[in-house]
Amino acid sequence: MHLPDHEDWLLRPVIRGLCRFESLKDGTVDLADIALMNDALDVQADNQLLIERFNDQKKG
Repeated sequence: MHLPDHEDWLLRPVIRGLCRFESLKDGTVDLADIALMNDALDVQADNQLLIERFNDQKKG
């Protein structure tokens, strides 16, 4: 599920606590910053998935 116009991409770093909503509004954080934070969150999620798969394979 997505917000209209995929605004969830903009808000994802805010929701995860990487920046404040006000920083988006006042321009302290720009689109390049948002993109970098989203890339970092994607890498973190991918790594977590790999760890979980590895641990599942060790158990089974």
